[in-house]
Amino acid sequence: QVQLVESGGGLVQPGGSLRLSCAASGSIAGINVMGWHRQAPGKQRELVAAIQKDGSTQYAAALKDRFTISRINAGNMMYLQMNNLKPQDTAVYYCSAGTLNWDYWGQGTQVSVSS
Repeated sequence: QVQLVESGGGLVQPGGSLRLSCAASGSIAGINVMGWHRQAPGKQRELVAAIQKDGSTQYAAALKDRFTISRINAGNMMYLQMNNLKPQDTAVYYCSAGTLNWDYWGQGTQVSVSS
C-alpha cells in the first residue's frame, strides 16, 4: 500500500511558475516509476512527466521545455516545476506511482492559470 499526497497547486498568471510536491509513504520500496498526470476540464487524463527509479525522465512532448520532474529519494518526495504556465495548463494535477502500471494516485491538486 502506497499513499501519495500532492500540494502546491493554486492560481497563477500566464507566464508564471508553480512547483508541485508529492509526498509518498507506505510500501514504496517496490515502486519503479513515479509521475504526474493532469486532467483538464472536458479532457482525458494525460501523462505530464515520469521519473524512473534510475532517475531517467519522460515528458509529454508539448511540455518538455517548460516542465521539470525531479525527486529526492531519501525523503520520498517528488516535484514538478512548471514554468511559463499557460491557460491551457489549467487542470487537476495528480501524483502517481506504480510498478508495471500506475497503481497509486494522489488526491489531486488544482492548478489554474488565468489573468
